[in-house]
Amino acid sequence: DEMGVTKVRFPETSSFGVKPVSKEGTQRLVRSAIEYALTHKLSSVTLVHKGNIMKFTEGGFKRWGYEVAETEFAEQTFTMNQYEQLKKDLGEESAKAELAKAVNGGKIIVKDCIADAFLQNTLLIPEEYSVIATLNLNGDYISDQLAAMVGGIGIAPGANINYQTGHAIFEATHGTAPNIAGKNLVNPCSLLLSSVMMLEYLGWKEAASLITNALEEAFSKGQATHDLARFMPDGQALSTTEFGQLIVGLL
Repeated sequence: DEMGVTKVRFPETSSFGVKPVSKEGTQRLVRSAIEYALTHKLSSVTLVHKGNIMKFTEGGFKRWGYEVAETEFAEQTFTMNQYEQLKKDLGEESAKAELAKAVNGGKIIVKDCIADAFLQNTLLIPEEYSVIATLNLNGDYISDQLAAMVGGIGIAPGANINYQTGHAIFEATHGTAPNIAGKNLVNPCSLLLSSVMMLEYLGWKEAASLITNALEEAFSKGQATHDLARFMPDGQALSTTEFGQLIVGLL
C-alpha cells in the first residue's frame, strides 16, 4: 500500500525480493567516504544510485547521503543538492558562483549520479570522479569495470574496512583463482596492492610507497605477468616467481 502498487501484471508467476537499505548503514558508509576524502585531500564524493527507479531504497540512499554531508560536514562540503536549491531560489548564476567558491575554498563537492550513466561517465570523463559511495550490487558492477580500465581484476586490490571499530581485511579482488593455481602464472599484483592498502591503513606509508614504486618501475619496462605483458609495448611475460623476485629486487 505504501508504494502505491495495486496490480501485478503476472501475479501467479512473478517473484518478489526484499531489498533492505537502511538509513543507519547509508550514514555510516557516506560518513566514511567523506572522512576518507578529507584525510586524503580528495576533491569529491559521488553517491552512485538508481534512485530514479528504486525510489524508496536507492532513492533513500541518495537522500540520506546528502543529509550526512549537509549536517555532519557542513563546513567541509558543498553538495549538488544545495546547488540545485540555490539554482531554484536564486538562479543558476548564483548557484554556479557558490559552487566555484566551494571548489576554490578546498571544500569537498558531494554529488550523485545514476548508476547506468556513471558506468558510461567513468569511461568518458573519469577525471570527474574521486571517492565513490554506492550500494553493494552497484559496487560489484562498478568495481570490476574500473578494474578493467586499469588492467583487470588481476591488479585491482580489495579491502573490507569498518571505520568505526577499526577492523579491516585486505584481499585480492579476484579471489583464489583456482583455475590457474599451481601453474606459476597468476598475477600477484592484486595481493601486493592489497598489502599496500593495508600498510597505508596502518600508517606505514613509506613501506607502501616502496612496493608501489617497484611495481611502477617494472611496468615501465614492460615487465609483468602474461595477463598484463601482452598489452604492453615490447612486454616481457614473467612467471609469478620471476615477477615476485623482480619486485623484491626493486624495493
